[in-house]
Amino acid sequence: MTVETADPATGVLSLLLAFALLAGDITIRVLAVIYIPRNRRPQTALAWLLAIFFIPYVGIILFLLLGSHRLPKKRRQRQSQINKYILETTDGIDQVSKDHPRWPAWLDPIVELNRNLGAMPLVGGNSATLYPDYDLTIAAMARAVDTAKTTVHAEFYILAADHTTEPFFVALEQAIERGVTVRVLLDHIASLRTSAYRRTIKRLTRMGALWHVMLPVQPLRGKWQRPDLRNHRKLLVVDGAVAFTGSQNMIDSSYDKKSNQRRGLHWKDLMVRFEGPIVAGINALFVTDWYSETDELLIREVPDATPVLTREPLDAQVVPSGPGFKGENNLRLFNSLVYAAQHKVIITSPYFVPDDSMLYAITTAAQSGLDVQLFVSEIGDQFMVFHAQRSYYEELLRAGVRIFLYPKPTVLHSKHFTIDDDVAVIGSSNMDMRSFSLNLEISVMVRSRDFVDDLREVEQSYREVSHELTLDEWLARSRAAATLDNVMRLTAAVQ
Repeated sequence: MTVETADPATGVLSLLLAFALLAGDITIRVLAVIYIPRNRRPQTALAWLLAIFFIPYVGIILFLLLGSHRLPKKRRQRQSQINKYILETTDGIDQVSKDHPRWPAWLDPIVELNRNLGAMPLVGGNSATLYPDYDLTIAAMARAVDTAKTTVHAEFYILAADHTTEPFFVALEQAIERGVTVRVLLDHIASLRTSAYRRTIKRLTRMGALWHVMLPVQPLRGKWQRPDLRNHRKLLVVDGAVAFTGSQNMIDSSYDKKSNQRRGLHWKDLMVRFEGPIVAGINALFVTDWYSETDELLIREVPDATPVLTREPLDAQVVPSGPGFKGENNLRLFNSLVYAAQHKVIITSPYFVPDDSMLYAITTAAQSGLDVQLFVSEIGDQFMVFHAQRSYYEELLRAGVRIFLYPKPTVLHSKHFTIDDDVAVIGSSNMDMRSFSLNLEISVMVRSRDFVDDLREVEQSYREVSHELTLDEWLARSRAAATLDNVMRLTAAVQ
């Protein structure tokens, strides 16, 4: 009988490999503890550290791909250039009605905050019309394009040529035939995920539109940043005189997904049409994004600043936000307004995953006796975000926040909130950490009792069909559901 003996060299090699893996594991953990918490929220740092400690090698690869929320240096420099230009060219043009008897005493420092962070001034003499119906909103934007004489600037997180958006695309084609310059921006990854992407870009090219994808992830072309840093803005500017912005993408309300259609899901959004000096601020965001993607700095087109007739003076301020800015502009605005509220805070957000500061502001308002209401969807389209959101309900309910669940199969995608009877914010920003840190967003703060009254009607329409969640009902949910919600909350900071 022959007895085989182990090769000593193989044993030494295996031992060395084991020591190398152990040393690498320890090095990754030590460096992670030193580096990851730097300039990050504690909850975000903790989420990444948990991932790296439980799955070290996979965790560090994910961190290298997704850990930085900063845009490339060149883009940040362009944002700074645009901000400086806006500050210089808008100095002294503030046209606000501070002597109006309904001007809140607490609003001045918030206006100054927005000006310092996002460069845009508060301007008066505007008019605004709300569009809460999905298809009618697309029809209204198409009609606006039909009136274009010089330029159309369209920028959407998702842009798709389908049967629902056909009137808008026809309007673009007819505008180009009239000699109008049509510029279009669409987010690369978000639009790429739609089934209509290739058809859409072919149609834009065929009609003669000038179009570009935003934040492209094209490493072979030297275009790369964290792939989930996205441009989430939705806006349309016609002739520098009329602008639409809000929560709605340019796509069918089912998002052209078979899985959504099987479930009967459709999206409910809210857009607003502005006229007046505020349009220049909305257009400035398009100019910024166009410059970032094309190296072409468009000549700033200033619309007629003559105040338009409104039921009362409507003052408005554009608040841009995103990783191109040093601070989280939208989060700072939201927190400031919630803390300033005297009577009422009503929030509508499809993805409500607040950071600690936002959660404290909202619960503090409720515990102070204010009427605080939150409208969210009963059903979610994003599994992890939906369950992370649900993990906050108990704390909110215990603080006295009233939570209304908009009934399925509708996804309530509108993004707006009102403070007392005086101020409202509407735009593309969710109240979640992705919108605060990772997405480029647009918010418009409006000071107008009539505008708030209009939003109150929209909120009431939500309330009439929604189910108000009670604490007893929520505590009675299954242990499995509660566990899933809490586990997903651990991922909230890195979603």
